[in-house]
Amino acid sequence: MRQIVLDTETTGLDPTQGHRIIEIGCVEMLDRRLTGRNFHQYLRPEREIDRAAQEVHGISNEFLADKPRFGDLVEDFLGYVGGAELIIHNAPFDVGFLNSELARLESERPPIEHFCSITDTLAMAKKMHPGQRNSLDALCKRYAIDNSQRELHGALLDSEILAEVYLAMTGGQANLLLDATNNAGEGSGDSAIRRLPTQRKALKVIRAGIAELELHHACLAALDRASGGNCKWDRGTPARDDTNSG
Repeated sequence: MRQIVLDTETTGLDPTQGHRIIEIGCVEMLDRRLTGRNFHQYLRPEREIDRAAQEVHGISNEFLADKPRFGDLVEDFLGYVGGAELIIHNAPFDVGFLNSELARLESERPPIEHFCSITDTLAMAKKMHPGQRNSLDALCKRYAIDNSQRELHGALLDSEILAEVYLAMTGGQANLLLDATNNAGEGSGDSAIRRLPTQRKALKVIRAGIAELELHHACLAALDRASGGNCKWDRGTPARDDTNSG
C-alpha cells in the first residue's frame, strides 16, 4: 500500500482568482511506514503573493524568483504521486489548486484524481471528533504529536506532521518501539509499546472463615425458601472444608 501525504503553499486562497501553488511537499509511506523518499519543490508562480498568505508561510516573491514553474516539473510530480493514495488535510483546497495548475498547462492534463485516490484527513477528523476543532495544530495536541517546529506553515514540514497525525488517527504511529528488552528505549517517546513482565507475583488467597460460610449458606437457604424450592445456586454445593478456612 503506497500513500503520499501532501501539502501545498499558495499565493492566496482561491485558484479561480488566479492564485498559484508556490510550494509542494510530499512524504511517502509504504505499508504505513515512512520511507524517507520525499518530494519537495518551491515554484515560481508568475504573480505576486498576497500579503496575508506570506504572513502564513513566510515565502517571498524574491525567494521564488529563480525557482522552476509547475510545468517544468509536472512529469516528475505526476510520476511520483501516480497510483498512490494522496492523504491531504482539507483536500478540496489543495486538489483545487493542483487541478488548476494542471489545467493551465499547454498540453492540458486530466485532474489529479485521474492519477491518485484522495483521502481528506479533515473530513475524517470531523467524523471522529464532531463539534471539536480539527485543524492540524488541534489534532497534534489531541494525539500528543510534537509540532513545536511549526512556527510558520511549510509544505514539507506540514506533510511530515500530517503523516504522524494520520497514523495516530488510523490506529498506528510513525515510531513504534517493540523491544521486549527495553521498555522505554531511546527514541520511544510517548508512543512506546511497553510489554508486561512475564513473571508476576502469586496472588494472595484469603479463604472464607466458618462464620462467613455459615452466613453464605443461610442466605442461599433463604433464597431457596423464597423461590419455593427452585433456587439453583445451592445445588451440589460441595461440603465445607473447615480445615482450609482462615
